[in-house]
This record gives sequence, structure tokens and C-alpha cells, in this order.
Amino acid sequence: MASFSQRTYASRGAEHTHPLARELLAIMERKKTNLSLAADVSTKAELIALADKVGPYICVLKTHVDVVSDFDADLVAQLQALAAKHDFLIFEDRKFADIGNTVKLQYGGGIYRIADWAHITNCHVIPGEGIIQGLAEVGMPKGRGLLLLAEMSSKGMLATGAYTEKNVEMAVRNEFVIGFIGSKRFTEERDLITMTPGVGLHASGDALGQQYRTPEKIITENGSDIIIVGRGIYGPGKDPVAEAQRYRDAGWAAYLSRLQKD
Repeated sequence: MASFSQRTYASRGAEHTHPLARELLAIMERKKTNLSLAADVSTKAELIALADKVGPYICVLKTHVDVVSDFDADLVAQLQALAAKHDFLIFEDRKFADIGNTVKLQYGGGIYRIADWAHITNCHVIPGEGIIQGLAEVGMPKGRGLLLLAEMSSKGMLATGAYTEKNVEMAVRNEFVIGFIGSKRFTEERDLITMTPGVGLHASGDALGQQYRTPEKIITENGSDIIIVGRGIYGPGKDPVAEAQRYRDAGWAAYLSRLQKD
């Protein structure tokens, strides 16, 4: 049987057992994009404007709502409307990292009520498998999905080796998990989607340890599925629409090249 990375997004989506993963893969095929925007901005107006401009070119909008200084319920309503308008999913990059009972409260309640509006969220498995089970109790009834942080893109990160392998083991046996944050395809036991941060059209880094890899490296060579790009699209002096189109085209070309590999 061919590796999942050698199959089209459409064929994988048609057979996927998780409804949200099916929806995501269908969006990617429909829009011809494997680009996720990391919208790390600090005001409601910036977030809404950026999502509206770049929405046509992405499959996933990745948010950090805890950095939005004027967060309110209207922001959530507007993001949901834009997701429907532009056909993308919302991924709140919360990186939960507590025991199961605590993350249930954080995910389902509090100020942000993340499970009510974010299609996808993520977690570290440092506390053990109970964190997945706690999040699943809240998210599964709402049709949500979870990514595990198998790796990160920062220099010196500790999510390597045996820790990454434990992420994979837990993901395979927990149906709430739809994939990983990481740099590559990790397993063929289940079709788990990998989303990769730290992607740039030219490999480089920043002063705080972020390391960038090209779409070709991540998608074509490593078998990842979605590239996550932030400042490369909307940083100082950038035209977000033009840059989003460039990254969308580069990511899709890398995917098509992967399908042609022997």
C-alpha cells in the first residue's frame, strides 16, 4: 500500500475516519492550498482584517487569541463568519499542557471558550495520555480535532527522540487526534495530518531561535501536509495578499512534486 504522503488529499479525505480531517482535506483539495496562516497579531481589528485578506488562499487560520488585547465574543463571531465566507478552518494554537481535568475546564470554559469555535487545537503530552482524554471529552461531542506537538520549530527544542515517539503512539490509539505539529510524516498506522511551522521561501531564522525550512523540504521531501507561515506573509513591508499567494503556490507545487515521486 502506498504511503499516505503519496496519495492525493482528495483520496485521503474520502476515506478518512475522522469527520474534521475529512473536511480539512476536502478544503485543501477544493481550494488547491496547503497553507495555514499564523495570525499572531494583538488587536481584534488586525486579526479580522488579516483573516479577510488572506482567507481565500489558506486552508487553516491559526490564532493565538490570548494575545488579542480586545478579545470579545464579537471577534469569535466575525472569525466564524470569515471561515464560512472563505472556506477555512480555525486552529487555536493553545498548546494545552496540564492534567486532564484542568484542560477540560480551560478548553470548554473560561474567557475564551475555545471548544465552542476553534475547529482544531493542540497539546503537549508531557502530563501523559490523560490530557488527550480530557480534551476529547469536551471536543469530540462538538466535532473538534486535536494535534499533538510532536516537534517544534525552535532551536534547541526538547521534543525529540523517545518523546516524539510517545506522541506518535498516543496519536495512533486516540481517535480525537487528527495529526501533529512537526516537520514530517511520522507514521503509516493511521492517516494523521502533519502541520509544520517555521516555513519560509528561503531557509533562515530569527534572533529568538526560530528556524525556517522551505516548502520543498517540508512537503516534498519530508511528507508533511500543511505549511504554517506567519511573518513571511504579513511582516513589515509585506503585502499579505501577494505573499499568501506566493506561499500557497509554492506549497501546492511542492505537494504536486511529491505525488510525482517514485
